Amino acid sequence: MRIYLISLFLLAVSSSISSQINKINLLFAGDAMQHKSQIDAAKTNDGYDYSKYFKHVKNRISAADIAIVNLEVTLAGKPYTGFPNFSAPDQFAFALKDAGFDIFLTANNHCLDKLQKGLERTIYMLDSMNVKHTGTFTDSLKRELFYPLMIIKNGIRIAMLNYTYSTNGIPTSKPNVVNSIDKEQIRKDILAAQQMKADIIIANMHWGDEYHLKHNRRQKEIADYLISKGVKLIIGSHPHVVQPIDIRRNKNGEIDAIIVYSLGNFISGMKPVDTTGGMIFNVEISKEKGKALKIESCDYNLVWTYKPMRNDHQPDYQLLPVEDFDNDEGQEKLEITSYQMMKTFSENAKNAIESLWTDK
Repeated sequence: MRIYLISLFLLAVSSSISSQINKINLLFAGDAMQHKSQIDAAKTNDGYDYSKYFKHVKNRISAADIAIVNLEVTLAGKPYTGFPNFSAPDQFAFALKDAGFDIFLTANNHCLDKLQKGLERTIYMLDSMNVKHTGTFTDSLKRELFYPLMIIKNGIRIAMLNYTYSTNGIPTSKPNVVNSIDKEQIRKDILAAQQMKADIIIANMHWGDEYHLKHNRRQKEIADYLISKGVKLIIGSHPHVVQPIDIRRNKNGEIDAIIVYSLGNFISGMKPVDTTGGMIFNVEISKEKGKALKIESCDYNLVWTYKPMRNDHQPDYQLLPVEDFDNDEGQEKLEITSYQMMKTFSENAKNAIESLWTDK
C-alpha cells in the first residue's frame, strides 16, 4: 500500500512538472532620444544627471521580465550633440539601464550620425555596461556569431531581430554592419532563428513616416511579409508619434500575431504635442512543455514627457505615466498648460493606437 501511494505521488508530481506553463512579460519602449535641450538641462558641474528622468516609470519597467528600448542616439563621446547628428553622454545609457531596460536596439536612422567611431563606441559602451543589444555590429563575424539575438528566459527561447529603413544617407564603413530592411536578408535571418529553435521571433522595425499617426502601405506590406514567414511580434519605431496596434487572431479567437506600427517617443526634447510622449507596450507570452508558444495578452500604457522649468530656466525632464496623472491629483501637481497638453497628447494617441484594435 505504501509503495502504491508513493507511486501515485510521484506520478502526480511528474504530471505537474510536465504540464507546467512558463510565462514571460515583455515590455517595449519607443525612441530614447537626446536633443540639445536635454543635454544642456542634464549638465552639472561634474558631469550629467538623469536621475529624475525615469523615477515615475522605473517600477513598471523593472517589473517586466524583459524590457526593450530603442536607443536613438550614438554614444560617440564628446562633443555631445543633438539633432541632426546625435551623440549623447554615456550617463544617459546608464540611466536607461538603471530604469530597468535589458535590451537596447541600435538599428535606426541615427546610428551612423558620428560615422564609424560613433557606431563602434556605442557598441563598446553597451558591452562594457553588460547590456544586451542588437541591430548594429562592428563586423560581419560579430553579426554571424550574435545574430539573431537569442534570449532564453523561463525556458522560453526568444529571437530578437532589428532593422532600419535608412541611415540618413550615410554609408556604412567597412567592416561595420547595420541591419537594413531587406526582405531577402530578413528571410535568411528568420530561417536562422527557426534553426536556433526559437519559440517566438520578434522583429523590431525602424520604419514609417515621421509625425504621421497612421502607418503607411509599405509598413503593412512588410508586416504581412514578416508574419507570413513566422514572426509573431512586430514592434515599430521612428515616426516619433504613436501609430495603430493591429492584433491578428486565429479562427479560435486566440492572438496569432501583433503589429505595433509605432511606439512613438519614449523621451525626447520634441515640442509638437503628438511627439511629447509615446506608449509602453506590454505583452505576456507562455509556453507549455510540448506545445507551441502562446501570446496570452497585450496592453499599453501612455507615457508623457513633463518639462517643468527650474530656477536656472532649464527644463526638468520627467517621464510620467499618463494614467497616474490624468486625474484631479495630477491636475493639481501639473500646471494647467502642461496638464492640458498631456490630455491632448493622450486623446490623440488613444485614437490612433486603438483605430485597428477592435476588441479593446
